[in-house]
Amino acid sequence: MTLDNKQQLPVIFLMGPTASGKTDLAISLLDHLPVELINVDSAQIYQQMDIGTAKPDPETLEKAPHRLLSFCDPANAYSAADFVRDAKKEIADIHNMGRIPLLVGGSMLYFKMLLEGLSDLPSADADIRKSIQEQADREGWASIHQQLQLVDPITAEKLHPNHSQRIQRALEVYKITGTPLSELHSQSEGGIEDCYEVRQYALIMQNRALLHQRIEQRFMAMMKAGFAEEVEQLYRRGDLHSDLPSIRAAGYRQLWDYFEGYCSLDEAVEKAIIATRQLAKRQQTWLRNWPNSQEIQVDNQQGYLQLKDLYEIFLKKQ
Repeated sequence: MTLDNKQQLPVIFLMGPTASGKTDLAISLLDHLPVELINVDSAQIYQQMDIGTAKPDPETLEKAPHRLLSFCDPANAYSAADFVRDAKKEIADIHNMGRIPLLVGGSMLYFKMLLEGLSDLPSADADIRKSIQEQADREGWASIHQQLQLVDPITAEKLHPNHSQRIQRALEVYKITGTPLSELHSQSEGGIEDCYEVRQYALIMQNRALLHQRIEQRFMAMMKAGFAEEVEQLYRRGDLHSDLPSIRAAGYRQLWDYFEGYCSLDEAVEKAIIATRQLAKRQQTWLRNWPNSQEIQVDNQQGYLQLKDLYEIFLKKQ
């Protein structure tokens, strides 16, 4: 492959909700396609966050390296704009090696901005809006305005504390993207959809109850593997707080509340499982409305398909 005719160069998107098996499928494809893997999970970019983000174990990563994985300290914010910049570099590097970039993950905003560019702002998120509204009901909009000042002082300066809807939207955009609204307005970064042959695949669950069961089983396995201890180590660092994008990740935020004394461990686990289910629901909503993607069913209503069946389906769609 050369960069002389970029539009003929393939880029593969493998998208799916949490616990759908997309990482295992991507790794298995290394035996069938000349691909290099790029992580598209906004939580897996962080160091010291391995168990709760379901990263592949070190032995697996040695055989199947993932680019853009475990490179960012949890104290640092990493935005969708940062991802687009870094992913473009990795894609070009992989093509220069004569191989195919395979981007795998569930951070749908990252995929969307990489594909289409950064000019579009994210759609409203009902859960995040509800959370902001509930906090405003408890503490008042002046307190929410102060919170916005911490993460986006440029936008906050333009808004009166009584401008509740605009404050809510600005904070919502930051919570979704990890990027201040003011920065998104100032950026215009093109996407890759007109530069490469982007092949998009979406793993879809038909049986929601089965997905919920799998999410709960996986989370309890994480707890047995030491997830609570992982969060405790982050908490004891002393330089992290609950408004950071890293700590807002599903599971981490709920266990963080436990270590802050807001709830019991059992309550934190229950809330974390619910939050992960809500995340999966949002991801599936994104995917069902995703244009130009080929859907791959990962269940047959009775249970999950075997991995060998999934990659056989994938290879047939190639």
